[in-house]
Amino acid sequence: MKKKYQNAFFLFGIAVFAVMLTNLNLHEVLAGISRAGYWFFAVVLLWVFLYALNTTAWYLIIKSQMQHGRSNKSHVPFLWLYKITVSGFALNYATPGGLMGGEPYRIMELAPRIGTERASSSVILYAMTHIFSHFWFWMLSALLYVITQPLSLGMSLLLALIVAFCSLAVWFFLSGYKKGLAVRGMNLLSHFPWAGKWARRFIDNHSERLQTIDNQIAALHGQNPRVFLAVVMLELLCRVCSAFEIYFVLLVLYTHVSFVNSVLILAFTSLFANMLFFMPLQLGGREGGFYMSVTKLGMTPSAAVFVALIVRLRELVWTGIGLLLIKVTKRK
Repeated sequence: MKKKYQNAFFLFGIAVFAVMLTNLNLHEVLAGISRAGYWFFAVVLLWVFLYALNTTAWYLIIKSQMQHGRSNKSHVPFLWLYKITVSGFALNYATPGGLMGGEPYRIMELAPRIGTERASSSVILYAMTHIFSHFWFWMLSALLYVITQPLSLGMSLLLALIVAFCSLAVWFFLSGYKKGLAVRGMNLLSHFPWAGKWARRFIDNHSERLQTIDNQIAALHGQNPRVFLAVVMLELLCRVCSAFEIYFVLLVLYTHVSFVNSVLILAFTSLFANMLFFMPLQLGGREGGFYMSVTKLGMTPSAAVFVALIVRLRELVWTGIGLLLIKVTKRK
């Protein structure tokens, strides 16, 4: 990536990160870290492992593309890809709309190594799989709630709606895997008033490249079902393991904590927060989701506030690490 683009991503992220820091109450932050003790560091270190799962999923996609392509480009090192993964998620956290920041950065970093089309298709395919695993996680968590928790009529209707919505989303993504989403996505964008002209012009100028990207997306699903399944399972495993973050924080407050409840809290909170995807770091949505899910499972509102604070601090720590890693470049 050219230095000026790298600096632009870095400065934008730092600016948003500084705004987020100003919204924190220093006294509450210090009190929360002091109360959490070593569990706070356990929460931060947990994400070393979770980001490794994310990187492995993306690495499998890239490796599969290279094996079935004709490119003689240089090998993509896993540790370098890990750095790009962390920085990409940091930009997504800091950017309203999520995919507006991290995905372009990943494409621009990866393109010099494997080519623009392959970089674009691998990033799009990984983003699709990352979102695809969320819908599976929410749907399976709804079934887990039915098995483990008492049901009311209102909750039964809500769970039915969640399962129906997630099933529809799974069908949509499976269709996208078979046919690709680049062309369909740009055609959909062309109907929006604020981006229609740009999208139509982009389709006219890059129709062949968009079709190539779609063909590469469809190839992984059609030619490499084992790799596709492995990538989905890695991302789903990452969703489940990330519930340990909530589990660790709740251990500070309660002597006995159920991991199943931690999974349900994460599922409901992430679903509610993603409904407010347009907010940077999902400010407000994440806290509201924690409050509703934690109290619904019989815990106190103060527990919800504490969990939300520690999770928010962890996100800020890793956002800062990811932004700093943008500037870490191996000299040739």
